[in-house]
Amino acid sequence: MTEARTLPTDGVITAVRTSLAVNLNRGKWRVVWLGVLISGWIAPVSHASAALCDPKPIEQVPSAPPHSPSGSEFAARVRNLDGSLRDAEIREQLLAGNFPQFLRHLVPVTLRAPGSLRSLTICVLPDYLAVGNDRDFVYVPMGLRAALDVARRFGFELPTPKVVDAIYDNAQVRLAPQPLPAGNQMRGTPYLVRHNEMIRLQRAAMSGVPGMLTAGHKKDLVLTARLWEMPGRVAIYGWHRGVNSPIQPLSTVHGAGYADYSHGIRLVSTTVYVDGIERNLTDVLADPMLANLLSKEGPLPRLAARLDLLMTSLRP
Repeated sequence: MTEARTLPTDGVITAVRTSLAVNLNRGKWRVVWLGVLISGWIAPVSHASAALCDPKPIEQVPSAPPHSPSGSEFAARVRNLDGSLRDAEIREQLLAGNFPQFLRHLVPVTLRAPGSLRSLTICVLPDYLAVGNDRDFVYVPMGLRAALDVARRFGFELPTPKVVDAIYDNAQVRLAPQPLPAGNQMRGTPYLVRHNEMIRLQRAAMSGVPGMLTAGHKKDLVLTARLWEMPGRVAIYGWHRGVNSPIQPLSTVHGAGYADYSHGIRLVSTTVYVDGIERNLTDVLADPMLANLLSKEGPLPRLAARLDLLMTSLRP
């Protein structure tokens, strides 16, 4: 079970107590409790302080070169591309550092295993990878090989389904899924751009700010044992309608090169904290005593070696 919210800070508790004491005499229960609910929604954060996340991994990512294309300019450039051809263009832009500034920080998310007092904090990008700048960006889905390659070159990994759940539980901005009509057009860039605009409008209507921990608007490419049990497939999961309510259960129905408008790439740091002690993510996933903090499947041993072999097998 994931932990989704902190209790209010001492200052908020004091303010609520004071307001409650004053308003009880005025018969304003409804107003007081509405204020409590609103304060809990506006600032839901993970139990860990953001200072816990080591900023070095994201600081080592290059800055965008001068005159890098904006999101809309890049989308126009790849309008008629999909599959590996679009992946190559996306990969080039991301590895050059052409993505928004609001993605250049890590957000801590804390998980617990059912029935355990142990906790684990993982540090994640606040949103899905995008090309462009803070004012003009476009989310970029990728096939499995391109996504793994970008993650590895930046020193990150993809999430597990359990981490995806925890990110949604802890999200400061929860966007409702917005499916578009199914068909071959799902893989095309115009659909991607259309969905991007829908998300932008939805976030703006909620007064959400890019850079806040955001979830619900995409399915995730995830790490799972199915990737090496069924090589040549991509694993997707998520698009939550609510806590523990994803539209997309864990699926490997699509080939590894498949990507459509609904997919997002969320990167997670390889440095995690078990009960506050720094550990390596792959070591934790391989540990029979700790893996259930991150995985619903039990241990995922030899993750790095298995992903290396998988990437080699997926070479075009």
